[in-house]
Amino acid sequence: MNNNTHTRLYSVISYFTWIGWLISYFLRDKNDNVTRQHVNQALILNICNTVISILSNLFNSNGVMTIVIGVVSLALLVIEIIGIVRAFQMSDKPLPVIGEVRLINN
Repeated sequence: MNNNTHTRLYSVISYFTWIGWLISYFLRDKNDNVTRQHVNQALILNICNTVISILSNLFNSNGVMTIVIGVVSLALLVIEIIGIVRAFQMSDKPLPVIGEVRLINN
């Protein structure tokens, strides 16, 4: 595989659960800015999805919190799909809302 194939592969699989993120984080080229961007954004999405999952389990009764959790989950899914499409296109354009947050610098 050439570098462009690795960039696309690791960028896309970083969005698929924590396992995909871990694979991408440890196997990626540390100098590849596109992959770094997507691994960073996928980390933020994975953290948000984990928090939403915990909140969902805490507030599993019917009510306003359930609706809020559902709306936030749907928004995260849409952002994740946008990220996967941009990763496949090898675009380094940041995602809406979370794209400017940096948790990974190298």
